[in-house]
Amino acid sequence: MSNVGFIGLGCEKNTVNTEKMIAAVRAAGHRIVGDLDQCEAVVINTCGFIESAKQEAIETIFEVAQLKAEGTVQKIIVAGCLPERYQKEIAAEMPEVDGFLGVGSFQRVAEALEKVLAGERIAWFDDKENLQLEGERVLTSPPHTAYIKIADGCNNRCAYCCIPDIRGRYHSRPIEAIVAEAKKLCADGAKELILIAQDTTNYGVDLYGARCLPKLIREVLKVDGLEWLRLLYLYPDKIDEELIDLFAQEEKLIPYIEMPIQHGVGSVLKRMNRPGDEESLLALVENLRARIPNVTLRTTLIVGFPGETEEEFEALCNFVRKAQFDKLGVFCYSREEDTPAYDLPDQIEEEVKERRRDVIETIQADIVEQKQAAMVGKTLTVLVEGFDRFGECWYGRSVMEAPDIDGKIFFTGAGSIVPGAFIEIEIEDTMDFDLIGRRIEL
Repeated sequence: MSNVGFIGLGCEKNTVNTEKMIAAVRAAGHRIVGDLDQCEAVVINTCGFIESAKQEAIETIFEVAQLKAEGTVQKIIVAGCLPERYQKEIAAEMPEVDGFLGVGSFQRVAEALEKVLAGERIAWFDDKENLQLEGERVLTSPPHTAYIKIADGCNNRCAYCCIPDIRGRYHSRPIEAIVAEAKKLCADGAKELILIAQDTTNYGVDLYGARCLPKLIREVLKVDGLEWLRLLYLYPDKIDEELIDLFAQEEKLIPYIEMPIQHGVGSVLKRMNRPGDEESLLALVENLRARIPNVTLRTTLIVGFPGETEEEFEALCNFVRKAQFDKLGVFCYSREEDTPAYDLPDQIEEEVKERRRDVIETIQADIVEQKQAAMVGKTLTVLVEGFDRFGECWYGRSVMEAPDIDGKIFFTGAGSIVPGAFIEIEIEDTMDFDLIGRRIEL
């Protein structure tokens, strides 16, 4: 039995993989500890999607490698997207690391741990089709909120994206398996479930021959104890009438739509190998707002894609002003090798990308300021997440905020307040992307 620590990097989809590896290692008899100074081995689950994620992973690996050099940690295993993407080079470039696991080898982590603890150096890159979607998890999120990965991989082939090459083809979990996991999570105290995949709207196309997200939603909504069901990563061209009707009709399916559109100009979207244009996207936004009461719309944008002219960028700015998204994240294009966009002409300088990102952020900040001000005086149901001892107040989220990517609601109040409870908060003020309020005494 050894003390093993885990570091999970990247998105919440990667978090689920980390939780499965933790469960596998614990089932093999090892102790999971949070303090790296007490670990004999450390498993680092990495992201390798874009340059910033790669740099974060590499810096983390070298930080743990320093602990190994000092004699604090004995063995290091690096798993996930970074070794999968650079499997031909990574072992030679990181001699400090004792084991590498590609995305098809997650389920072998306990076996890998035994090998490296015995003195072997391994590099396992099983077929990505072997990526294990089932199995036990040890939740690292608060018990009242849990993610459920409904599929992995991607078939979309956006010109800037390496995910299909890293994670493989889109493959869905059976409805029965997802519902069983939802039941277990809710029985263990989850109030909010969040369905995730690279492209949630594509769910079921490989298993059932057609997209089946609405059918899955209806089954999950039957689970006892579920209060909120949240969906992330809905591709705009796949948001159909049936799905819109579900958002409008089902009380527990919260009206929060995160749809990564990446740009608002048709010519740029075409170069990105994505569907849509300004007219169709604005029509979708208008339709969603007309059909779904109190809907929150969130999106992400990429600026500085190769060939993006000043005219196209200005058109994007006008699109953002027209769409009035409630939440918006904007990123500079990251030039990634082995993607079609890597070799496109008219690559844009970093300082131009950063300027364009700043402009969009400024436009969106003005939009958010107006929307936040309109919330003052309203009463919101908030899922309590914890207590901020520095601010001496509680905090949580309403249906309008997804964990980690959106703001918080900070509030004061007397009486019994515990994480995982739903309480009513009157909004009294705003603070950047957060709201401030007080508990309404019953």
